[in-house]
Amino acid sequence: MRLLINTPTEDAEAWRAQFLALAPELDIRIWPDAGPVEEIDVVFAWRTRAGDLARYPRLRAVFSLGAGVDGLLADPQFPRHVPLVRMVDPNLAVLMAEYVAAAVLRYHCELDRYQALQAGQRWEKHVRPFACERTVGVLGLGELGTNAARTLAALGFPVRGWARSAHAIDGVHTFAGEAGLPAFLDALQVLVCLLPLTPHTRGLLDARLFARLAPGAFVINVARGAHVVERDLLAALDSGQLAGATLDVFDTEPLPAGHPYWTHPRVLVTPHISSVTSLRTAAALVVDNLRQWQAGGRLRNVVDPERGY
Repeated sequence: MRLLINTPTEDAEAWRAQFLALAPELDIRIWPDAGPVEEIDVVFAWRTRAGDLARYPRLRAVFSLGAGVDGLLADPQFPRHVPLVRMVDPNLAVLMAEYVAAAVLRYHCELDRYQALQAGQRWEKHVRPFACERTVGVLGLGELGTNAARTLAALGFPVRGWARSAHAIDGVHTFAGEAGLPAFLDALQVLVCLLPLTPHTRGLLDARLFARLAPGAFVINVARGAHVVERDLLAALDSGQLAGATLDVFDTEPLPAGHPYWTHPRVLVTPHISSVTSLRTAAALVVDNLRQWQAGGRLRNVVDPERGY
């Protein structure tokens, strides 16, 4: 089997070494040195140039480096007859839950306020509510969202969860579909976005959504930058409707110099590090999936391209 790795240049050799350590029988190419296009069976990628995947006439599967596949499906020429496999690594869910819990606790414990007080050398004490008095909502209940919701519930927060389809999660009050979104959002004090990016979710975090949250709510976006209408978020922060935003994902990455997020006093910027794919564990999952498939089994974690997840 010939596997083409199409990842950032600095990572490609490391991925090849890890794949070969696990499956030395693989013939591995690194883009753009794919060799004859008709020889490529499988592509392992994060994003590709428009039309690139359509060049491989015998392509049998595409594996995503990450949990999200929007970067691949953004290609209008993506070969939709070819199975697209997303990365489902339990370690990703653990890392994401850690980041989300830390971001929620930073606001709950008012560490952002104390950081600002420190800058002014001011010694002020503030009494915070109990965790059971602060409701947190998680948009998106896939593997990452479900694990984050459970982690927050274990910390004592009342947790709501929303997804397009119905879910049942112990300790989490779940809502589904467009009809359930208003009740999910009603007076939320912290909103965490873990949605897949689809035409239905692009721009969902806008002025209308922010207005449904409790005054002084916090927003944490660890999904995709395009979920947020930037001007609406900045306006909600400036008006006080939102008291803060933790942003790990952006429309343009790296975040450009001079962007308002960099200097806004109520925004924390992190460089898309909330949950990073582990080369070691991810490569093992890909190899295991390929071997099961070659032995006549089905590929696991195949995406419905129409739904985007």
